[in-house]
Amino acid sequence: MTTRTSTFPLRLPHSLKAAVEQLSARDGTSMNQFLVIAAAEKLAAMHTEAFFEERRARADRSAFRAILNRDGGEAPQKGDTRAS
Repeated sequence: MTTRTSTFPLRLPHSLKAAVEQLSARDGTSMNQFLVIAAAEKLAAMHTEAFFEERRARADRSAFRAILNRDGGEAPQKGDTRAS
């Protein structure tokens, strides 16, 4: 499967370009691949933020508090330990 790509000119400050060159070389990738991954990570972070914002907006706080304040189930049994 091939991914369709497009190109566009990108203007970077010299200092930023030098930093990207240095880090992409250390990472063993091309500058292009480094910048594509950086853009993908930023998009993922922004989509994740939007997802949780939407979830927060439709949250039922009274139901949440009722769950937190309900009586617990069985007491811990002998030998129960907390995973660390």
